[in-house]
Amino acid sequence: MTKTTKYWLVKTEPESFSIQDLAKARDQTTFWSGVRNYQARNMLRDEMQPGDRVLFYHSGGDEPAVVGAATVVRGGYPDHTAWDKKDSH
Repeated sequence: MTKTTKYWLVKTEPESFSIQDLAKARDQTTFWSGVRNYQARNMLRDEMQPGDRVLFYHSGGDEPAVVGAATVVRGGYPDHTAWDKKDSH
């Protein structure tokens, strides 16, 4: 069976984590944390697969817009910050 590439829209505030931060990150990769909406969390954890494409959306700033594209490099896993009381989310 051939895998169908999915396309995802991921949102971030540019002052929290911007497309420029992703470009500067080691190997240009990061984990996605702080998602507390159950449906979005479940999709990130259970449905995103390596090779899927991501549209990187900045919701804050002067003009909200898709500011770049990325590729999923690892399957989803639980957010390790979800139960951290010191986490800003």
